[in-house]
Amino acid sequence: MSGDVLLKWKAQILHYQQWVRESKPPEQTALFDITPNRFDPDAIDPFTLPLQSMAFYRMPTDAGSAAVYFVIDNAMPLLLYVGETRRSGKRWKGEHGCKQYLDSYHN
Repeated sequence: MSGDVLLKWKAQILHYQQWVRESKPPEQTALFDITPNRFDPDAIDPFTLPLQSMAFYRMPTDAGSAAVYFVIDNAMPLLLYVGETRRSGKRWKGEHGCKQYLDSYHN
C-alpha cells in the first residue's frame, strides 16, 4: 500500500469515527423492567481515557486482571482496536493478533 493510499484510508476512517462520535446513539428499549447497569457503555470515550503503554500488562498494578482496552493512533486520532480479556497478563505476554496487526500498521 502506498503512503498516499494509506493516508487517504486513514482520513476516511477518521471522518467516519468522528461522525459516529458526534451522532446520537440509538436508544435501546427493554421488554422487561430490568435494573439498570452500573456502567453506561455509551459514556465511554476512548479518546479521553488516560494513555497507557502497550506493555500495560507488565505494570506492577496489573496482576493479570480483566480489562477492556483500546488501541489508538494519536497522530490522527484513530481508534484502531478494541479488545477485552479476563487475564491481561496471560493474553498479552504470548502471541496476540493485535500485536501482529499493530506491527503491520506501524510498518
